Amino acid sequence: MIIEYTGRQTVVTQKYKDQAGAGLRAIEKIVSGATSAKVILTVDKYRMIADVTVKVGSQSMVATCESSEMMTALRDALATIEQQAVRQRQKETKGVRRPRPIEKEMSLDALDPNQASV
Repeated sequence: MIIEYTGRQTVVTQKYKDQAGAGLRAIEKIVSGATSAKVILTVDKYRMIADVTVKVGSQSMVATCESSEMMTALRDALATIEQQAVRQRQKETKGVRRPRPIEKEMSLDALDPNQASV
C-alpha cells in the first residue's frame, strides 16, 4: 500500500508515521486490496486534526478526527477507518445464501418415449 503523509502547519514526525503505519497495516489485514492511503495532519491554534483516507478499489474510506493532541486525533481517525473496514467486510460476506439445487436422477423410464434419443 502506498502511504502519503502531509503536514499542514506542522511537521510529520517519525512517531506519527509509525502510529499511522501500524493502524493502516491492521486495516489492510481486514480489507484486502487497499491500494493507497493519505494521512493529513493539520494544526490550528489549539486544535489538532487528523484526516485519513484509504482507497479500496473504487471506494474510499474517509475519517476526520479532532483533538487537543495529534496522537489522539490520529488514533481516533484510524479507529474510525477500521470500523468502516469491518462494516464493508461484513457487507461483502453477508449475502443471501441459497442451498445448492439437488439434481434429480432421470431414468429412461421417466422419459417420454417420443423424446428418448437413446
